Amino acid sequence: MFFDTWSGLARVVIVGPLAYVALVLFLRISGKRTLTKLNAFDLVVTVALGSTLSSIVLTKSVALLEGVLALATLIALQYLITWSSVRSSLIEGLVKAEPTLLARDGELFTGAMRRQRVTRDDILSALRSEGLDDLSQAAAVVLETDGSISVLKASSDRTPGVMGVPQPETPSRRPGRA
Repeated sequence: MFFDTWSGLARVVIVGPLAYVALVLFLRISGKRTLTKLNAFDLVVTVALGSTLSSIVLTKSVALLEGVLALATLIALQYLITWSSVRSSLIEGLVKAEPTLLARDGELFTGAMRRQRVTRDDILSALRSEGLDDLSQAAAVVLETDGSISVLKASSDRTPGVMGVPQPETPSRRPGRA
């Protein structure tokens, strides 16, 4: 249970650092965009890289070179998809979600909240984390493409739109106070 073989321990000590160095080198070559958390697609790639690294280090049936090739393949695919999504709106639409406006000027968009499975308590929690104690203090609340909730604080010189967030065509909204 605590110890299998000395060769297993030696494998971890030798293969672990080599696989780690290979991953770091691949990430440096591929650029900063590889491990961002901009959307669900990026999260999946990050988790897959971690899982692959773990398999290389701990699974005897995965040879170091096979594992390094698997890491390189995942990073190359991530690079290809992100490179393509910058150049093609079709591919961008397939891999990236749009942010969703959940509330504006003290009013909750309950239809958007329901579609995105966000509760009033989720929004109130985001408000509190920004130091706000009332929904009317937020110009807008946005569900970002990475699943986080952003709160834009209200100010006296607001503009009507919310930067880069599609506005609801027929909002089903209900006034709400925090």
